[in-house]
Amino acid sequence: MTCDDVRVALSARLDGEDAQAPAAALTAHTAACPGCRSWLARAERVTRLTRLRVVDVPDLTAPVLAAVAADRAVTRDGDAAARRARRQVLRVAVAVAAVAQLALALPILLAGFGVEADPHTSREMASFDAALAVGFALAAWRPERARAFLPVALVLAVCLAGTSVVDVAASTTAVVHELGHLAAVVQAGLLWALGRVSGDPERGRPLALAAVRG
Repeated sequence: MTCDDVRVALSARLDGEDAQAPAAALTAHTAACPGCRSWLARAERVTRLTRLRVVDVPDLTAPVLAAVAADRAVTRDGDAAARRARRQVLRVAVAVAAVAQLALALPILLAGFGVEADPHTSREMASFDAALAVGFALAAWRPERARAFLPVALVLAVCLAGTSVVDVAASTTAVVHELGHLAAVVQAGLLWALGRVSGDPERGRPLALAAVRG
């Protein structure tokens, strides 16, 4: 057996594998060969150190969990800030819509300005517009309650849009006269968006409750 053959067999035996050679032959060779004997001593020392040495592995559980929590907190804070900014913009838009609607209704109610052939009907419609304007103003003031006013705004928008389509198709009115009803559709959309952004996306609760819970 050559030295290479002996060393391969010895390495296999150190690893607990079949040496593919008689033990007596390996022993005789290492006893007579200083090079293989020195190689075997070094191999045995390396094997012993590898098997017995305790590797100190740091516990990174706490830092990893802390990093994950910090990342979630940053993401949550960023989302909350963007959500508050969108809510503020929608509050202003709803408030402007309320002021505009009230500005159109009050002259008819107080001075009969712009009243057509049927003053009673005109004032009734103005009263309804004023009430709706108050609802929009309350939604802008307390955005978490916008959803409570949303059904009224949606029904009004659907009814006005439906009757406008029917009347225009029947040629009982002109399209230009019905464009004003688009305001009701826009108002309903603003109210829906405000109610959506003012609630907790997971449970539909107000942002204030979400902040307390978080």
